[in-house]
Amino acid sequence: MIQPDCPCGSGTAYDGCCGRLHRGAAQAATPEELMRSRYAAYAVRDGDYVWRTWHPRTRPLSVTPDLEVRWTGLVVNDAAGDEVEFTASFERLGEPGTLHERSVFARRAGRWFYVEATTGSTSS
Repeated sequence: MIQPDCPCGSGTAYDGCCGRLHRGAAQAATPEELMRSRYAAYAVRDGDYVWRTWHPRTRPLSVTPDLEVRWTGLVVNDAAGDEVEFTASFERLGEPGTLHERSVFARRAGRWFYVEATTGSTSS
């Protein structure tokens, strides 16, 4: 059986890439890997994973993926230290758009967590 490519753009099968993180079989080793897995979680509508990987100090009470948004691509612009800058493409109700963000991550109890976006902009 051929497995679909991971939405994060790695070119590898979802199960062996972000799927293993979503299932809890592994933890992200770097902020970039966590950011890619969070993007993939939005793409496959896994709000629980997004919530679990959000730092407890800044996360919302719940995460519900927007069912009107279809994530269509990810480009990592820069990854250095605990920050990752990326551009994500999406379609909302058939209209294309992009999200450009620089995200900050922190390591806690041996795991990486998303803390906040220091810059971000959305265009359609």
